[in-house]
Amino acid sequence: MRDCLDRIREYTNGEQARFDASRLVQDAVIRNLQTLAESSQRLSNGIKATEEQIPWRELAGFRNVIVHGYLGVDLGAVWLVVEQDLPALSEAVSRMAQQSGAQA
Repeated sequence: MRDCLDRIREYTNGEQARFDASRLVQDAVIRNLQTLAESSQRLSNGIKATEEQIPWRELAGFRNVIVHGYLGVDLGAVWLVVEQDLPALSEAVSRMAQQSGAQA
């Protein structure tokens, strides 16, 4: 999950104009969102419970929209996820990684 978040940040540099201007960047972001959402489904319920503010079920549902949307993916909605949802998810993933390391 961390790799996907880092790649999305790298590809967009946090700039919607960069995302909007390049189909290559759009495709890369969408692919990483898909992988991110799929990876989130593999987390244990226990680790998810440590980050209750993250809408895990909606994240899984977003994966289905991306995968089954084919060419009808709403790029505006994708950008909103990148801009509004990924910062909190990134922080949560960092905290979960720290907790996992502390438990090991």
